[in-house]
This record gives sequence, structure tokens and C-alpha cells, in this order.
Amino acid sequence: MSLAKQVAGCKAVDYVEDGMIVGLGTGSTANYFIDELASRIQSGQLKHIVAVATSQASFQRARQLGINVLPLDEVNSIDLLVDGADETLRTFTGIKGGGGALLHEKIVAQNSLKVIWIVDESKLVEQLGAFPLPVEVVQYGSWKLFRKFENAQMKPQFRKSGRDSLFITDSGNYIIDLNLGMIPSPDQVSFQLNNMVGVVEHGLFINYPDLIIVGDNQGEVSLIERD
Repeated sequence: MSLAKQVAGCKAVDYVEDGMIVGLGTGSTANYFIDELASRIQSGQLKHIVAVATSQASFQRARQLGINVLPLDEVNSIDLLVDGADETLRTFTGIKGGGGALLHEKIVAQNSLKVIWIVDESKLVEQLGAFPLPVEVVQYGSWKLFRKFENAQMKPQFRKSGRDSLFITDSGNYIIDLNLGMIPSPDQVSFQLNNMVGVVEHGLFINYPDLIIVGDNQGEVSLIERD
């Protein structure tokens, strides 16, 4: 799927205009966007670009490639955010957070004037839930939340970093992945998680992107645009 991700990421750079403040997503597909953006800056096609990153990983990658990256609080707003998704419906709702940056991704998205998701064709699905739903939780009382998820038949798993240590997000939280299998009503699950004390954020992004760019293994892209 690397070609599919690459063509989607490169296509998204066509929507970047000189002078923009650009949000950089997190993950393997977003990395292709970051790399192509840096290439066009280095070639002089884009000269005045400021970026905001959704994770330390994307921040460091962009900085190493010569992109001017600022903290979110140092910009007024973001003109365009380009990010990946782990699953997406054609109705502009999806699951994100496989890279562990869901909280920062959602914050940046809510401060962006336009959001583009870039995905390979395998990420475009008819129903959400085959990909585990990430839930970012505070460390204090996290096992209590885990038991609540267990009792609700949500099949939770603490995300790990290596064999023995738990994954810790850039904000110092844990992630519990819920293996739901299917999510017929994303709004209902979102409401349920939003009302659980200790849940910081979840990976259901409901009605977020303005455009979805889908790449395939033949090197072609298709666009899913709002009416």
C-alpha cells in the first residue's frame, strides 16, 4: 500500500498555497505529505510556509526536512490540515489515533479552516469498527476505566510500547484500544465516551474532513468532496 499512500500524500500538497499555515498530521501516510511539502519548499515552489505539527514525531520530521514548524499557540489559525485516517466512511466520519496522536490531531483539526484526509483505498470502509477505537485516558484511575470497558463488552486493551511498558502519548496519557468489531452508531459511542470521567479524548472523528483523497495501488487518486 506504500504507492497508494504516497500518491495520496503527494496529491494533498497541490492544495497548499504559498503563505499558508499548514497542519501536519501523524502517521505513515502523513509522512509522505510532509516529505513532498518539504521537497516543494526546497525547490522554491513554496517559499513562505509555516507548519504546526500534531505530534512530536511529525514535528521532528518536518524540522529535519527544513520546514518552519511553530507551536500551535503561536499561530492564530491553521489554513489547511492534512492528516491520515485509520478508517473512514464516505460520509466524512472516521477512526484516527493509530499513531497515538488523536488528542493533538483533534485539537489541530478544530483550529483548521480546512481539513483533508489522505488514505489508501483499504481505509475506505462501509462501516467503522474493524480497526480498534483508541481512547486516550489519564493515568490516574485508568484500570477503573478499563474494567468499565470490559463490563460494557468493549474488549479493551492497553496499548503497549514494547513488550512490558504501556504506550504514553505526547500529553502523558495512556491509550486503551477498544476492539468493537463494528460501530453502527458512531454518534452514540462518541456520546458515551465523552461522558466518562477520565477519558481525555477518543478516536472517533465525526464530520471532520472537507475532502478525502484516496490513493490506490495503480498510482491513481480519487476525491470524495462535500456537496
